Amino acid sequence: MALEFSVLASGSTGNAVYVATEKQRLLIDAGLSGKKLEELFKKTGLNPSELDGLLVTHEHSDHIKGIGIFARRYNLPIYANAKTWEAMSDSIGAIPTEQKFHFERETVKTFDNLDVESFGVSHDAIEPQFYVFHHEGKKLTLATDMGYVSERIKGTIKDSDMFIFESNHDINMLMMGRYPWNVKRRILGDMGHVSNEDAALALSEVIGDKTKRIYLAHLSKDNNMKDLARLSVQQTLEQKGFTIGEELQLYDTDPAVPTVLTAV
Repeated sequence: MALEFSVLASGSTGNAVYVATEKQRLLIDAGLSGKKLEELFKKTGLNPSELDGLLVTHEHSDHIKGIGIFARRYNLPIYANAKTWEAMSDSIGAIPTEQKFHFERETVKTFDNLDVESFGVSHDAIEPQFYVFHHEGKKLTLATDMGYVSERIKGTIKDSDMFIFESNHDINMLMMGRYPWNVKRRILGDMGHVSNEDAALALSEVIGDKTKRIYLAHLSKDNNMKDLARLSVQQTLEQKGFTIGEELQLYDTDPAVPTVLTAV
């Protein structure tokens, strides 16, 4: 079996991504209730009882809401860096010591035949990190919750076969929307979220010959729309010389509808 994945849920209301090989099945984040997570697994034809582990990106509730209950229910080992463990401990409830593991930034951890590379991002959490998954020459990047995309990150994720990449907001919608100014300033800042335009500009520097699919993720329910995000990213990429719709495809993600289980 190849490296495969499904974006179970993505957005400001909750995030969860499934990544698997024939020997390892991982859940990255569990930012929804246990009941909703089980519904998402069922929609995708997956069984959460077959999971081998749970990786955490950071302690915000839209990424950890269901982690405690899911880990206890399915006896899952949880992997997070030391500072994230400290920051989320009160929110996820008691976890048996034998289920707690450290996975620090800028390291690689091997899960049988799946290598997972962690990298730090700029976001207003204690020590947020995201992941690149490597299996038999294939490379899948999960990168959201970034205030900006640093040159170091670009180097780490460059030439992935597939990207699950943040396209959080349209700047005009955000500026004209109902959010108070301090929230707008946070989202626009270096510790906030990547806009449609900035996502496209960053992607234009990391798309390689291997890249086949880009999934636009973590869209704001108030300050973005799927069609707008896709059109904005497509226009910018086409201005940079990329052709969308043939070798390279753009896909939506959704807070309540999983993407089709896809091989990388």
